[in-house]
Amino acid sequence: MSLTRSALVRRLACLEAVAQNQQATPAIGLLKQDPAQLLMQGGIHPDPWQEKLLRSEAARVLLLCARQTGKSTVAAALALRVALLRAPALVLLLSPTLRQSGELFRDKVMRLYHGLGRPVPAVQRSSLTMGLANGSRIISLPGDEASIRGYSNVSLLIVDEAARVPDALYLAIRPMLAVSRGQLVCLSTPFGKRGWFYEAWTGDESWERLRITAPDCPRISPEFLAEEERTLGQRWFAQEYLCNFAETVGQVFADADIQAAFACDIKPLFPSEDDAECPPPLSEEEARALLADLPSFETTFEETLP
Repeated sequence: MSLTRSALVRRLACLEAVAQNQQATPAIGLLKQDPAQLLMQGGIHPDPWQEKLLRSEAARVLLLCARQTGKSTVAAALALRVALLRAPALVLLLSPTLRQSGELFRDKVMRLYHGLGRPVPAVQRSSLTMGLANGSRIISLPGDEASIRGYSNVSLLIVDEAARVPDALYLAIRPMLAVSRGQLVCLSTPFGKRGWFYEAWTGDESWERLRITAPDCPRISPEFLAEEERTLGQRWFAQEYLCNFAETVGQVFADADIQAAFACDIKPLFPSEDDAECPPPLSEEEARALLADLPSFETTFEETLP
């Protein structure tokens, strides 16, 4: 049987990968005993919250992190943990833009992979994809709904900068986990009181939630934070470094002021029989349902025409 030169090169690469993979068994065994060793073996001293996350088996995780606290590094470690220890696995990394996808893959995933000594050899490599000899794949994707559809049997789905990922894109990626029952990890810095990430963080769904502020990070000095607070102002500082969800920039009234404007203990200026009892305030879900049942302006206008 004759082989082309390219086919022969691929076959030799696979044989070399299998041989190296057999030699890497002790390293994989160490990671199986304690996945938190993944960062340590890669030359990075992990923070306690990073160790906790790498050992977690929670199916749904929300990670609310301040800037420069190591969230992208731990995302890369999570991707490699599943790809190395749960083969054959499909790991997807989703970022809002192509540039962010490339940075996460090249600067975090590949750097940590080489730092580990490539315990399982790569048999395929591109700017956003790596295939391993054990059958696992790590694919980094930009936040384009059209480009992410079609993937199935996903073992781990990581959403980076999740607060900036549109609601429609988030709703499009969740079905990827329907059959595989894979893990979903969403990590982000706050981006206002809006969107699915804010609703998930403040809601009552069964997520494991971790919050890491800048003062919690030993690599960020108090002197730097004091300078940033003076420069950015309290609002931006609280959002970027203290993980506070702030009102959006274009919002005229603060949420707290709007809520404070409602009270049932104030008597109306012109009372009527309907004011005998003050009903309880509507919840956000009840208000949305009520508005959805109201007729649109166009429908009402057309019905009044002769």
